[in-house]
Amino acid sequence: MKENSQRDSKKLLLIDDDPNLILLVKDYLEFRGYNVMTAENGREALDLLEQSIPDMIICDVMMPEMDGYSLVQHIRQEPRTNRIPVLFLSAKGQSQDRVKGLNEGADVYMVKPFEPEELVAQVESSLNQIKRWEQGRARGIDGVATIQVPHNVELTPTELKVVQLVAKGMANREIAEQLNVSQRTIESHVSNMLNKTSLNNRTELARWAIESNMA
Repeated sequence: MKENSQRDSKKLLLIDDDPNLILLVKDYLEFRGYNVMTAENGREALDLLEQSIPDMIICDVMMPEMDGYSLVQHIRQEPRTNRIPVLFLSAKGQSQDRVKGLNEGADVYMVKPFEPEELVAQVESSLNQIKRWEQGRARGIDGVATIQVPHNVELTPTELKVVQLVAKGMANREIAEQLNVSQRTIESHVSNMLNKTSLNNRTELARWAIESNMA
């Protein structure tokens, strides 16, 4: 019997070219109450995304046809999909691999092999974060501020462009390519804005931009 019927409405897209992993993970997630769509590579996943938008994407990094990095680039560039949380699965567990995955636009990076319970915990954490964000935005509409920053914060024209792209879910590397500057320059702009606003991370920065009608 499913442990939590509230998960029944949550749809996950699982992408991996290993049929055994697909079978095991799909069965485990469905047992836990999630609806799971599957794809063997990024190309197939994009076709599915044209038909249905999941609540979260769980994606292998190294795949034929289109790998996880290329898929996330497409996801973050499309308004319909750029806010979907993405969890990367990879056999590469070095620090630089994790950093690259997160910089490319993934929200969570897990190393294979992994415990199914940990995967479920990461999925639930990401979905709960989205839920809190949505609840916070709803409260903000009613006049209760959800993100507090100093009232005298002023952004430069370049910082404004950067924060608007951050709010669209774009990674620093993608922003750098669009603005034709180095990734280090974008990281510096993001760091400066975090200092100005006293916010903790890019997620809060994106929320602030959206709630302040800058994005």
